[in-house]
Amino acid sequence: MTTLNEIVEQISSEVKQNDVAVAAAADMEVLEAVNMAISRNIASFSLFDEEAKLKAMMSEHFPHLLNHPKVRLINVKGAAQAANAAVKSVFVKDSNVLMKGHIPTAVLLKAVLNDEYGLRTGNILSHVAAFEITGFDRLIFITDAGMNITPDLMQKAQIIRNAVQVARSVGVDTPVVAPLAAVEVVNPAMQATLDSASLTAMNKRGQITDCIVDGPLALDNAISAIAAENKGITGTTAGNADILVVPNIESGNILYKSLVYFAKAKVGGVIAGAKAPIVLTSRADSAESKLYSLALAIKSSAIE
Repeated sequence: MTTLNEIVEQISSEVKQNDVAVAAAADMEVLEAVNMAISRNIASFSLFDEEAKLKAMMSEHFPHLLNHPKVRLINVKGAAQAANAAVKSVFVKDSNVLMKGHIPTAVLLKAVLNDEYGLRTGNILSHVAAFEITGFDRLIFITDAGMNITPDLMQKAQIIRNAVQVARSVGVDTPVVAPLAAVEVVNPAMQATLDSASLTAMNKRGQITDCIVDGPLALDNAISAIAAENKGITGTTAGNADILVVPNIESGNILYKSLVYFAKAKVGGVIAGAKAPIVLTSRADSAESKLYSLALAIKSSAIE
């Protein structure tokens, strides 16, 4: 099993140079993540914010980052300028990962979607989370718990493609994808089952590639071979899902937070589908989770 910490170690041993552009970096939690990443040798950082504010905060809490060869300070005024400058840094390939600092998500995404220098590809943007859960022999990816509220069929297809790309970047060559529903049979009254069946058919017809899509499946049958067997669901993919595709953002949010708070799972998350991966950490995320998110983004940046 590849663990999240092993992903960090893989990056630290690679020769490839990674640079993370951080929009509005003058924030204690953000600087803590930067400090952790530098200590593990996984990236250099371009920090966009008011230089005086950044220097004051770093002098007090992280003085060793001042004049550090892997830290570059870029003076900008305000959230909008920070977002625009950080996105432009990725656009011109000075950086290969974009990270949200102390800035509203909407402000950052407005810059990401800018027609002139943004990072849009024509694909949908979606959140992909990689969970390391006690008792499981593999990482479990959950999508989309953070971006798309009620994705339709074609959006779900793109959400799967984004998640497959991320999973493959960390060594899951042919991920098993389970579009989740409450039951395992198609029920016209339950849209999630209709979408799941269609996504499975699209995979069989080559419209969704580099993975195996099998659904609809309830959560237990997607992740437990014993539960699948008890339900009479057979085949090599039964109970062996790598990627769980949730029907909507509410179910994804609940599943995500249940794993964090009830199961104490380790997690890293990234926004995929843009020209470069985007790290949207929140204040509730642990420093460890921020590090794992950065590592996941850096690994997936190699194939974006």
